[in-house]
Amino acid sequence: TLFRSMAASRALRAGLRNVMAVQTRSYADRDSSQLGELGKGAGKGGGGGGAIRDAGGAFGKKQAAEEERYFRQKEKEQLASLRKHHEEEIGHHKKEIERLQKEIERHKHKIRKLDDDD
Repeated sequence: TLFRSMAASRALRAGLRNVMAVQTRSYADRDSSQLGELGKGAGKGGGGGGAIRDAGGAFGKKQAAEEERYFRQKEKEQLASLRKHHEEEIGHHKKEIERLQKEIERHKHKIRKLDDDD
């Protein structure tokens, strides 16, 4: 079970690294001069954001605001998930430390018993 949890932990960390990389890129893209002003039609780079955003106007601004809100909420959920994962990892490691300390005490007791037998 320890190996399975370690493998799951590694897979989760790899997935979270990918998410964080995508988020980092999205922050860089958000500030990029290629975008133009959100909701004001197609960006300077020629890329569109869909028919409504391409048209610009109030609907484009509304859609851009909704997308920003959606991605902020997703980021908040991902960070909460990451925080929960780390808290679970800490709990697991604390239990493992306790188990190992008990093992150390058991071995020390065996050594004392051997010394007493001499």
